[in-house]
Amino acid sequence: MSTYVLVHGAWHGAWCWYKVASRLRRAGHTVIAPDLAGLGKDKTPIAEVSLERWTQDICDIVDAASEPVILVGHSRGGIVVSEVAERRPNKLAVLVYLAAFLLRNGETLLRVAQIDGTSLVLANLLIASDGTYSTVREDAVKEVFYGECPDEDLTLAKLLLAPEPMAPSATPVHVSDANFGHVPRIYIECRRDNIIPLPLQREMQANVPCQNVLSMDTDHSPFFSAPEALVAHLRALSVGAA
Repeated sequence: MSTYVLVHGAWHGAWCWYKVASRLRRAGHTVIAPDLAGLGKDKTPIAEVSLERWTQDICDIVDAASEPVILVGHSRGGIVVSEVAERRPNKLAVLVYLAAFLLRNGETLLRVAQIDGTSLVLANLLIASDGTYSTVREDAVKEVFYGECPDEDLTLAKLLLAPEPMAPSATPVHVSDANFGHVPRIYIECRRDNIIPLPLQREMQANVPCQNVLSMDTDHSPFFSAPEALVAHLRALSVGAA
């Protein structure tokens, strides 16, 4: 059995993992799915949120684990798990990038997100007048995030999506071959992703090669649209998996 730490993406919270976490726990695994500062149930003021804060909070979780963890980052969560790997390479069994931003040293999410130019989120992004946070147009939420998800999950998401602090996505990622490069990486691509289009996912994979790439024929949110298949991929990474 293994310990999984699940890091949610932009605008989301721990709530998005409910189908995945429950299935992994029923299989006997330990699952930790925190709310990042300022999101989900966490009420940290947006002005106090930074990539450093998110990174340290996840480092504290992996430090407390009794074994090296399987660290999963979805979408924007990719920049968080990369930073954690740089600081805690010996505390991680494997990094999993689920339709996530996999950046090279010095890159920012905001810059890389604009490379492809076809992401639906770019056309539906609403940025606060002071530039500190962003939201997504409510009438575009289904098409952007949840094109193949059940209606009840779309309803849940519309109730719980929260403003995304902008500072972390504008912060350069710092990774090195010696630390980050020491941790095995798996990329799970989503072929019908409207946020990180498949060509961009594959460009990032080419720039930062992974030990293995798995492919899912889903939208950006397989934790809702294909939880059984996603859990099967995650369980296959467990120590002693059949």
